[in-house]
Amino acid sequence: MIAASGDALYVGKARDLRKRVASYTQPVRLAERLRRMISETVALEIITTHTEAEALLLEANLIKRLKPRFNIVLRDDKSYPWLMLTEDHPFPQVVKHRGARVRKGTYWGPFASAWAVNQTVTAMQRIFLLRSCADTVFAHRSRPCLLFQIRRCSAPCVGRIGEEEYANLVAQAKSFLAGKSAAVQQELAAEMEQAASNLEYERAAAIRDRIRGLTHVQGSGVINPASLRDADVIAAWPAAGQTCIQVFFFRAGRNNGNRAFFPTHARNEEPAAVAGAFIAQFYDDKPPPPCILTNLVLPEQDLIAEALSLKAGRKVEVCVPQRGEKRAVVDHAVTNAREALERKLAESAGQAKLLEGVAELFKLPATPERIEVYDNSHIMGANPYGVMIVAGPEGFQKGAYRKFSIRGPLTPGDDFAMMREVLTRRFARALREQEERRAWPDLVLIDGGAGQLSAAKSVLQDLGVNDVTVVAIAKGPDRDAGREWLHMDGREPFQLPPRDPVLYFLQRLRDEAHRFAITAHRAGRSKAISRSELDEIPGIGAARKRALLNHFGSARGVKQAGLADLEAAPGISREIARRIYAYFHPGVRVELS
Repeated sequence: MIAASGDALYVGKARDLRKRVASYTQPVRLAERLRRMISETVALEIITTHTEAEALLLEANLIKRLKPRFNIVLRDDKSYPWLMLTEDHPFPQVVKHRGARVRKGTYWGPFASAWAVNQTVTAMQRIFLLRSCADTVFAHRSRPCLLFQIRRCSAPCVGRIGEEEYANLVAQAKSFLAGKSAAVQQELAAEMEQAASNLEYERAAAIRDRIRGLTHVQGSGVINPASLRDADVIAAWPAAGQTCIQVFFFRAGRNNGNRAFFPTHARNEEPAAVAGAFIAQFYDDKPPPPCILTNLVLPEQDLIAEALSLKAGRKVEVCVPQRGEKRAVVDHAVTNAREALERKLAESAGQAKLLEGVAELFKLPATPERIEVYDNSHIMGANPYGVMIVAGPEGFQKGAYRKFSIRGPLTPGDDFAMMREVLTRRFARALREQEERRAWPDLVLIDGGAGQLSAAKSVLQDLGVNDVTVVAIAKGPDRDAGREWLHMDGREPFQLPPRDPVLYFLQRLRDEAHRFAITAHRAGRSKAISRSELDEIPGIGAARKRALLNHFGSARGVKQAGLADLEAAPGISREIARRIYAYFHPGVRVELS
């Protein structure tokens, strides 16, 4: 169902489309929410699928992409970390991985958080002594690094271990990740005894330390149920018109962590319907495990299982355990869901009170639903970035954060010009794209004093934006937190009492913007530092750049290489070699084919 603006209002599926649409022609029998939806609908778009399971998958995909206002929507913008063992190097590397699987390797996961996967990487280093360094670092080591000294790496970079022996470590690591830790432990114990009988006591002691690390890892974790190999436990808990859904990830019999979700839905939506919609959308961009345990019988539970099986290419079971170890795990997830929702409701109540205080302080017509905070970061004008963070009744809305690489031209270090550029780009684009008013700020906070306020007001006036309250928050004397001055049109600069809760709230907003600005600046600076002259040569992509750096050691080595040396480099054709040589030696005539 599509609104006049072209936005999707609702996405649904139906076995009998005629009957489903006809039900919307009798509004007196519908809930107020559905009547409002029908009144805003100006068009229908219909897609036919071969099966109902395909329709369910498509529905989940469209809801997640379009985020229609009248659907139950899972707002999950984060990608999940995985553990990767590379397979494109003689000595595989163990690393944390996010995003598309473009590199050849074996992937294990997903993990609920970066912390969970980092713990596993550390365990892999302690038990199996696998390297975690980048290939470029590996290629240029001349002596072992600190990880070798603290017995977390076998130092293959400097030949302390052979390729065959290292491959054995990798095989043991894969067995461990596949849940065969007992077999790995037995193998290590046999190796230790063999080393001891051969009077190789140092080697036996090293293997003993690895066995201790493996025992520690096996004993850690809140719950590692023996009956669960690969499964997700999904529990829903409703309260006060909201629902928390807690997901626990179990892979190879180990707990990979858990995460809480708060999907948006109507206040009177049934918890089972929320859980069903959540599951369908949750696995839109990740493979479902063979078993999904829930605490509620879902509407169309068999259809959901069929759709997930179709997506996974194997059978996926969705069930509600009634007793035993599986039931205990589900109950544990329910407890976590309830506690997470209680915390969120308590935080929301406190947040609402603070927002009421902000509205009263700045004489806003209503409690602000969206506060935007702007800040800049640079070092002596270098790598300048501006940022926008967003806060509202639900706290910080990190999915709405934006960073702006300052384009200029401007005088280095001109903070006023930076702020003018950021605000111009943000609001000009919003006006150009006719952004919905609910995405507009009720309050704009600027980190700075009267000068920054004047710059911000002039930009908004030039764009014809006159209904947004702008406030500048300037640091106090000696940058003392608690003595900030607030600047706004029509009022003299003023301060709040040192322990005022609203002041603490404004400080938290300002500090979050400052943190995000520094993060953006550092990332931009690191990117600029890591750039090489090779990036400027046409035809040199990431693979050829890596091959050149591995062969010559540095960009300077490539620059100083002769034409014959370039042609001899692996992966570099005669034409590319001549192109590289011509780039670094513009005065020398080189024929390019």
